Amino acid sequence: MNKGQFIKAVAEEAKFTIKEAQTFYDAFVGVVTKTLKKKEKVALLGFGSFELRKKAARTGINPQTKKAVKIPASNAPAFKVSKAFKANFN
Repeated sequence: MNKGQFIKAVAEEAKFTIKEAQTFYDAFVGVVTKTLKKKEKVALLGFGSFELRKKAARTGINPQTKKAVKIPASNAPAFKVSKAFKANFN
């Protein structure tokens, strides 16, 4: 399912117009992004949580030149599924 299909499915499920579902999607992504930028966690009970995880600096290899390359430390967004949501599939 891609973004357009997701928005259409949300519109049908919630009885929204496509425009309202698009607004919801944009607001949801915006709130999660702003919250993670503040280094705060977003926990949605029964669904999962979004958080930033620190990735340490490391040495990688450039596949074209085979030379070592320093990769700086960074933050990466991560999503962890809740046990209740995961239980729906097993």
